[in-house]
Amino acid sequence: MGGLQYVGAGIGLGLAVIGAGMGIGKLAAGVAEGVARQPSAASQISAATNLPLFLLEGVAILAEVFCLLIVLLK
Repeated sequence: MGGLQYVGAGIGLGLAVIGAGMGIGKLAAGVAEGVARQPSAASQISAATNLPLFLLEGVAILAEVFCLLIVLLK
């Protein structure tokens, strides 16, 4: 049972990174579609996209930190 925490941390980190990557991909696809439909609003669409991108990236970084804490603070 000693190595089970490492497996859990690895699976958790993998799921967090995959989830964040999928979220960022869907958001980028929506932005690309919005700019394609309304090229004149490209700057407004891009500006409104920054905050959700930063939040998604922050969640992925926090998940990585928590997984590292699980491994390092055994």
